Amino acid sequence: MNFLFFSIFILFSLLIFRLGYLQIVKSEDYVRALERTEEIAVNTSVPRGRIFDREGRILVDNLPKNAITYTKMSTTTSNEMLEIAEELAQLIEKNTNRITLGDKRDFWILKNSEEAFNKVTAEERRAILNDRSLSKREQQRAVTRLTRERITEEELNSFTKEDLEVLAIYREMMSGYAFSPQVIKSGDVTPEEFAMVSERLSDFPGVNTTTDWERVRKSSNTILGTTTNPNEGIPKSHLNYYLARDYSRNDRVGRSFFEYYYEELLQGQKTVVKNIKDRTGKVIEIKTVQEGMPGKDLVLTIDTELQVALEKIVSDKLLQLKSGPNSRYLDRAFLVMLDPNNGEVLSLVGKQVVRNRETGRFEIRDYSFGTFTTRYEMGSTVKMATLLAGYEHGAATVGETKIDEALKFRGDGIKGSIFNRSAFTRIPMNDIEAIGRSSNVYMFKIAMGIGGSSYGGYNSVLRVNLDAFEKLRSSYSALGLGTTTGIDLPGEVGGKPGKNVSYSLLDLSIGQYDTYSPLQLAQYVATIANGGYRIAPHVLKEIREPSPDGKTLGPLVQEAEPRVLNRIPNTDREIEQVKRGMYYTYYGARGTARGLFDGKPYDAAGKTGTSETYGYDVETKTGQSTVSLAHVGFAPYDKPEIAYAVLIPHISTGRYTYANNEIAYDAVDKYFELKAKKAELEDAQDVLQEIKPTLKDDEE
Repeated sequence: MNFLFFSIFILFSLLIFRLGYLQIVKSEDYVRALERTEEIAVNTSVPRGRIFDREGRILVDNLPKNAITYTKMSTTTSNEMLEIAEELAQLIEKNTNRITLGDKRDFWILKNSEEAFNKVTAEERRAILNDRSLSKREQQRAVTRLTRERITEEELNSFTKEDLEVLAIYREMMSGYAFSPQVIKSGDVTPEEFAMVSERLSDFPGVNTTTDWERVRKSSNTILGTTTNPNEGIPKSHLNYYLARDYSRNDRVGRSFFEYYYEELLQGQKTVVKNIKDRTGKVIEIKTVQEGMPGKDLVLTIDTELQVALEKIVSDKLLQLKSGPNSRYLDRAFLVMLDPNNGEVLSLVGKQVVRNRETGRFEIRDYSFGTFTTRYEMGSTVKMATLLAGYEHGAATVGETKIDEALKFRGDGIKGSIFNRSAFTRIPMNDIEAIGRSSNVYMFKIAMGIGGSSYGGYNSVLRVNLDAFEKLRSSYSALGLGTTTGIDLPGEVGGKPGKNVSYSLLDLSIGQYDTYSPLQLAQYVATIANGGYRIAPHVLKEIREPSPDGKTLGPLVQEAEPRVLNRIPNTDREIEQVKRGMYYTYYGARGTARGLFDGKPYDAAGKTGTSETYGYDVETKTGQSTVSLAHVGFAPYDKPEIAYAVLIPHISTGRYTYANNEIAYDAVDKYFELKAKKAELEDAQDVLQEIKPTLKDDEE
């Protein structure tokens, strides 16, 4: 008996401890679990956040429009939905273009259940049900498949126009999950339809008239991205990702670029409701637990006025070049402008020229995403990176003079600078002149020095340590060349290094081997301009609460902070020397772009680049040698505000213009022109604020 009482005591003690654990320790977890089953996120038409430029101009807005929706309950039957669809079809017109063959077959089965049952014989049905290798669900699918396959064309064509409208409405009602509103009709709902359905909502359980939103872009810039519509819903490629984050299948989501990258901020917060059920499980009341909220408004770093002006500069030049000779493989041009001090993208311009098949004329399309998704050989613009690598690895010193001479290696042609192709001319040149005059040979000798070699004279053999490739590329990467920039947009490419072959090391040192994106080129020159800090470029400037009126900006939530990726391993003295070389390009007696900014109230520093490339036509499988032009720079020289990069791939063969320099000049000049204009406007506004109290209404 003592043992029995003791056992009972132990059992009751364990029970009490278990109850205490469940009620005290795990109480909150079980409450949350219960809320997850009772509280449901409803896919209401909450507008996405708007997108503004840095000056508050709206770039992407939401256009309100009338909509008719349907929300089914977990207990709603197919016949009940069919009855509602038949009633709605008498009040609204519904487009039937989206009806599929499968929809028609399912609808025919629903409308003709007895005839559909007889499509499968008793013997066939018995054979399927006796197949133990199939589960019950698979057995039912097999029967349904046979039924669907045996519906004749004549039976499917028996539907009237009114039947098809009912089907179009019914398929929308069936497309979602329980408690998830499905759009029956949106955008083209007439006032009469909206009013008639609104008057009879009590007759149509689950039907509602509401306001839906259509995403409207007010800019052609493709980096803004696009969104799906309710008919598309979540892309299949990202279905599991979004469903795990409480999205519904028919939610509108960002499909590309900015809209996709900042989906979590732009997507509004759904209304959360709680279903109150009776003892039978029937929903008798729906309570709102949390009201829906629009998405956050986002402000870009891009200035629309500057962006549009620079787009025109690039477009006009591209059309001009395309209309000239030897332009078969020319089809694009790029211009990137950054703030080198914080990484803000001021302008991201990419343009493509295509021929309109109907008119036969050339047209310009936006290709801004090509600035970070495509890559090219950049020519001599990379020579500052080579010089900095030379300083880093002991192959050059600040102020060092090297001899520019034509180099001839065994098994290879003569390699020299554009201004010195003679094997008998030897030009002493320091590092500043090497940048400003664009000496290939100076860079060749740096590359050989990094590879533990030197020029052995005419027809000598080039022997270098192949680890020189990695040393050069590592130095380039620290500046931003050959690696992703870290921009807050999806789809960015890194670099594409070539094979490590001795003679190619020389080509690598002058930008004629590896390929880089225009954005990498801009980040690289920005790193030099700000004193050696590689900062990730970004297009998001601010996160704000939803605008109260769709025009003015809401309260500031968060401001994007500069993200420094690394500091290059060069001294301030070495970086300043490179910048002097870039200054020589514009203002030196023999600079490759001398006189470009003469007479301007600002000074700048830059570098031109030319690369020998090869244009190829995929359709005709033909190609020929071409020339690609690049240009990088920053301004003002002492306190840089902008860093810029220009690229025109496959511009021409034979003789070519200096379109890269012309675009760079026009772009920089436009920036300072708009800056002065804004300063004048701000001064005028300040004066107005000062005198405003003294003005009468009519004077104001």
